[in-house]
Amino acid sequence: MTDDSPTTSASPRPAARPRLGMAQGSAPWLVPALAAAGAAALAARGSRARTAAALPAVALAAGMTWFFRDPERGPATGRVLSAADGVVQSLDPQPDGRVRVAVFMNPLNVHVNRAPLAGVVTGVEHRPGGFRPAFDKDSERNERVIWTLETEIGEVTVVQIAGAMVRRIVPYLAAGQKVEQGERIGLIRFGSRVDVYLPAGVAPAVEVGQKVRAGETRLDAD
Repeated sequence: MTDDSPTTSASPRPAARPRLGMAQGSAPWLVPALAAAGAAALAARGSRARTAAALPAVALAAGMTWFFRDPERGPATGRVLSAADGVVQSLDPQPDGRVRVAVFMNPLNVHVNRAPLAGVVTGVEHRPGGFRPAFDKDSERNERVIWTLETEIGEVTVVQIAGAMVRRIVPYLAAGQKVEQGERIGLIRFGSRVDVYLPAGVAPAVEVGQKVRAGETRLDAD
């Protein structure tokens, strides 16, 4: 992670940006892809050969646009909501009584992650590491960003984990800021995993293999 990571000190929340449907932090990948596609399309006019040559650039730009989409999500009910789109990879009881709900995101999923509960961000910790596939057991040593949220049901931890294709996790908030349930907290570029640790005494309502949606699918049982 580069020097543009948020500090651990509180900072004012930036003014609301227009919702254009693209993820904050996608520009370094998306803009060059769109520019290359536009240039290739212009150069291809009037030539079948150049049109065929331009197709890979156009396809790449279309893929980048799909990957970095950032759809609005409607209000959902439930104490703890999924932080990521994807499939529940595992439910892992922890020695301290918590349960880790691990959600694997493939490259076709939305990669903007959201707060599972409302609260205050008390920690945003970056830990360097490897880039093993997120479904591999060795991914426990991967690069990650660990979020600590103080909520009405206690401390909740969210972990964004880099995968084999990922080289950048982009946090949107800093320690000391308030966050609403379902609010965007960050972006992971390309396929990866997000873990939510349910507090002790909170049972999961999801099953391994179940598809979930960030900000919509309830993770905890009544």
